[in-house]
Amino acid sequence: MRFSAYRRNGIEGLAVADRDGRFHGYATTDTAYPGSLTSLIARGDEALLGAGRTLLEGPEVDLDAVELLPPLPTPGKIVCIGLNYADHSAESGFKVPDYPTVFGRFASSLIGHGAPIVRPRVSHQLDYEGEFVAVIGRGGRDIPKERALEHVIAYSLFNDASIRDYQFKAPQWTVGKNFDDSGAFGPFLVTADELPPGCRGLRLETRLNGEVVQSASTDDLVFDVATLVSVLSEAFRFEPGDIIVTGTPSGVGLARTPQLWMKPGDVCEVELEALGILRNPIVDQAEADAKRTAYQAA
Repeated sequence: MRFSAYRRNGIEGLAVADRDGRFHGYATTDTAYPGSLTSLIARGDEALLGAGRTLLEGPEVDLDAVELLPPLPTPGKIVCIGLNYADHSAESGFKVPDYPTVFGRFASSLIGHGAPIVRPRVSHQLDYEGEFVAVIGRGGRDIPKERALEHVIAYSLFNDASIRDYQFKAPQWTVGKNFDDSGAFGPFLVTADELPPGCRGLRLETRLNGEVVQSASTDDLVFDVATLVSVLSEAFRFEPGDIIVTGTPSGVGLARTPQLWMKPGDVCEVELEALGILRNPIVDQAEADAKRTAYQAA
């Protein structure tokens, strides 16, 4: 099933796609509203699938006429993986890692499909990183690799937009990876049964203003989804609703000559075949702040 969280006239809702690709759903004010994706995932596969069947009975929802939200607005863990494609490691000047390169994101950085990625006033080095996301549906610690995909309930898309000069101001990447309005997430949460195991064999592509800037097969991951779930669970317990942002392939703006930074007026798209397209415009912080102030005053 293919879910999308939305807001219309200030009221949130949840929708699911039918076999023809039309979305149906309910708002939180409807008695048939089955709950948020966060709450449904916490209740397990059957609750999520049952909610999907309920949503299909709802009225049609035009996704072009609503505000799309991150599928999971406040994941307990946002575990990001760096250097997880060999060609990206090479262009970044690193050797292919023997162990996953892990960093975290904060939920406060998340935005949905269609929302602007904000170029901050302190830097123009705003870079794109197209990635796909594995969503944990069943928690656990010390998960065997051969059972790891049983813990993944769904997948989504991510643009790990990075402020490069701030990323490398210190040995840890945290600041450059957590500017507000820089983590685009969505537009759909697609259940694992609709995709190849671990999203293997799919084409991941990033486009800036329609030009392909990243393109790779998910088969090129250094650490595939099952490996990531298993290895990371040696360190901490996964909980339902945690997400793993699996890494980006080569072609980032930092590694190009001349370097290619996203700027106001640009549009960045991340696409994974069979999963969808995540699209976001780029704006300057001053514009974003002005719109936020006007909205709060209305």
